[in-house]
Amino acid sequence: MTAPPLEVHQLRAEIEAGSVDTVLVAFTDMQGRLQGKRLHAQYFLDEVLAHGTEGCNYLLAVDVEMNTVDGYAMSSWETGYGDFVFVPDLTTLRRVPWHEGTALLLADLKWDDGSDVVASPRQILRRQADRLAERGMVALAGTELEFMVFRDTYEDAWRSAYRDLTPVNLYNVDYSLIGTARVEPLLRRIRNAMAAAGMTVESAKGECNLGQHEIAFRYDDVVVTCDNHVLYKTGAKEIAAQEGMSLTFMAKFDAREGNSCHIHLSLRGTDGELVMADDQGQDGMSALGRHYVAGQLATLRELTLFLAPNINSYKRFVEGSFAPTAVKWGRDNRTCALRLVGHGPSLRLENRVPGGDVNPYLACAALVAGGLYGIDHELELEDAFGGNAYHVDAQHVPATMQEALELWEGSAIAREAFGEDVVDHYANMARVELKSFNAAVTDWERYRSFERM
Repeated sequence: MTAPPLEVHQLRAEIEAGSVDTVLVAFTDMQGRLQGKRLHAQYFLDEVLAHGTEGCNYLLAVDVEMNTVDGYAMSSWETGYGDFVFVPDLTTLRRVPWHEGTALLLADLKWDDGSDVVASPRQILRRQADRLAERGMVALAGTELEFMVFRDTYEDAWRSAYRDLTPVNLYNVDYSLIGTARVEPLLRRIRNAMAAAGMTVESAKGECNLGQHEIAFRYDDVVVTCDNHVLYKTGAKEIAAQEGMSLTFMAKFDAREGNSCHIHLSLRGTDGELVMADDQGQDGMSALGRHYVAGQLATLRELTLFLAPNINSYKRFVEGSFAPTAVKWGRDNRTCALRLVGHGPSLRLENRVPGGDVNPYLACAALVAGGLYGIDHELELEDAFGGNAYHVDAQHVPATMQEALELWEGSAIAREAFGEDVVDHYANMARVELKSFNAAVTDWERYRSFERM
């Protein structure tokens, strides 16, 4: 049975009994990583529970390496790199079973005056959820997150420059029970730990690349799903490290299949009413549902930066790879960027663009914003595509981060949905990554040029 989230009175009792001595307060940064503090449990009860805790605001203004970089309005040397406040969300309180005596809360970020830190990914999604609520709707989502497992430790992988790693499977184990059995002790530990942390685990299965696997969780409210996603992603890495192994969620580790993170999202009325599905409607959708899908198609290219947030993300979009290239939708068609699946209460749209490196809050915010654009403008939906979308003449998913950045910065839709501050903030994130990548010399260049050029 799935463990329920902790109540504060239960946490208090466990701290008094000595079974909990550490409380993690964390938020998700631009890169989708949990950042925060490990607090002595009694100090958390005495001080942080009522007042929150502070952290340097550079945490939303650094690159992946935690380097301070220029171009962010909210945080810089000129403004002194001050603090923002971590405000714990008590609905996220839970045990962290893979760490002894530890509980965790996720936090929203506030300035000293109580206003939101608008660039915080969780708050970006919350604002889109609020826009849905104004229209009498909620979003339900599920994320399917793939990863590759290696028998090397993270430290060994680093020291070997990530070359010659040993995957836990040496051939394609898609749906193979023998293949998953090879790594079942790790998969089982991750599944059971996430269940004990309050998530509803569905299954684990092998995937196509060497050592590639997926653990699936039941859909939930869109913010809850993203909360669970970031905790699971962190926990899976930590458990792998404890077992002397490593795993990666990077979108494209090698020339084989990449790690995807297909996102299933549907809308319901706030009373649970089916607003997307209509068995009498075309393709099983209501008029609102068709507008929703049309909005996804119309905005996908402009909002791709939130779906594919890293340079490596774009390496997935290869013909015949099960990652999409064409901006098309189809009924149960895995060659399209958007795949409609299910019927009636289970009807949902799967967006196949995101990879395992995605920030789920930003991606789901983009899906909600795109859908609302279609609903508000009553966009007409083109016919479902029934063939091989890799060979169709259609608009393509942006092929590079540079292309996605240009579309993002020029998008009136993004600026209206998210605000100028958010668009500019994440445009700067992309520019920072592009500048760093363009200055790097890769192994590919050395192999091709050292002797032969």
